[in-house]
Amino acid sequence: MAAALRAAHRGLRPFAKSNSYSQVRIQWQWRWQSTVTATAQAKTTKPQIHPEKRKPKTGILMLNMGGPETVGDVHDFLLRLFLDRDLMTLPVQDKLAPFIAKRRTPKIQAQYSRIGGGSPIKKWTAAQGEGMVKLLDEMSPHSAPHKYYIGFRYVHPLTEEAIEEMEKDGIERAVAFTQYPQYSCSTTGSSLNAISRYYNKKGEKPKMKWSTIDRWPTHPLLIQCFADHIQKELVLFPPDKRKDVVILFSAHSLPMSVVNRGDPYPQEVGATVQRVMEKLNYSNPYRLVWQSKVGPMPWLGPQTDETIKGLCQRGKKNILLVPIAFTSDHIETLYELDIEYAQVLANECGVENIRRAESMNGNPLFAKALADLVYSHLQSNEVCSKQLTLSCPLCVNPTCRETKSFFASQEL
Repeated sequence: MAAALRAAHRGLRPFAKSNSYSQVRIQWQWRWQSTVTATAQAKTTKPQIHPEKRKPKTGILMLNMGGPETVGDVHDFLLRLFLDRDLMTLPVQDKLAPFIAKRRTPKIQAQYSRIGGGSPIKKWTAAQGEGMVKLLDEMSPHSAPHKYYIGFRYVHPLTEEAIEEMEKDGIERAVAFTQYPQYSCSTTGSSLNAISRYYNKKGEKPKMKWSTIDRWPTHPLLIQCFADHIQKELVLFPPDKRKDVVILFSAHSLPMSVVNRGDPYPQEVGATVQRVMEKLNYSNPYRLVWQSKVGPMPWLGPQTDETIKGLCQRGKKNILLVPIAFTSDHIETLYELDIEYAQVLANECGVENIRRAESMNGNPLFAKALADLVYSHLQSNEVCSKQLTLSCPLCVNPTCRETKSFFASQEL
């Protein structure tokens, strides 16, 4: 999310070249080629909504921020992002947001060019949705046919567009399913606010019965996926270094002003990390770190890049990066972690070996996790988690309370 903003603050740093760190570059060459191929496919392949012969009964709205599929989409992506008052508040936002978006577009386009021209997040979300509904039709015939819908905040298909399609399809039961495992008011909260705003603006009650899966930081299959991906990378380190590899769980940071209002995100990310390390039997030293800080204001730390520098200064030069709050590759993994940190920064610091655990992307077990989450949610007959009913103790956004009331009013 904020990697796009960070690049605009300081521009793109040059790619460091040094023969003394050829081992680092070789380790990352295979990932770079894979990234370019996947992103090119994302540009040329239009994900299709799950086809059904019968009228769909249950709709699953997969909520996420989204990302520009081409460099030409970057401006509109940034404009919607800067206009989102749930994400940030700016003075005279309606005028300032277009100015900032226009000024920063060229630099952010340069970032996306480095990762193949666009974000593959829509491609991966479609693949995950396909796998999820296929399993759900088998697991839960009474709520079938199931159909997935993609609802992004800042690129098409927008959340509002997806809701319109769901209404036209005559969906009976709608599940707003956040694709952020850990809840934050600035991510999941913004997406849920968009749903309640849609109906408030129309002045109509929904034809569908709505409920939401608003967080799932410790789901067993999610934890298993993370553990599997970590173990897959650990065995690729030199045998004599393997036990000393420091696992850095990297998550998108938050401004301390948001944290101090009572946003549950830091605690829920920490819960995911703890469960993953339990699954790994605490095989390696580890830390939870935070990336994508923007601007001079205090943010949740320590920052991922500063941590890498600090570890190297202390002789810890074998590092595994794990994007613990992301389930699909996008700019924060493909550019910030893979290029800015694991290539440029690693060369500068003298890292010996650095790797990144793969995001969930096309892992079949992850599709099973999504299906299990929806199935359990439908069986529970609950509208939302108990946590969603509690506003942040120092909440300053009245829309959040309206959203909680919207879902609380739903009768299943």
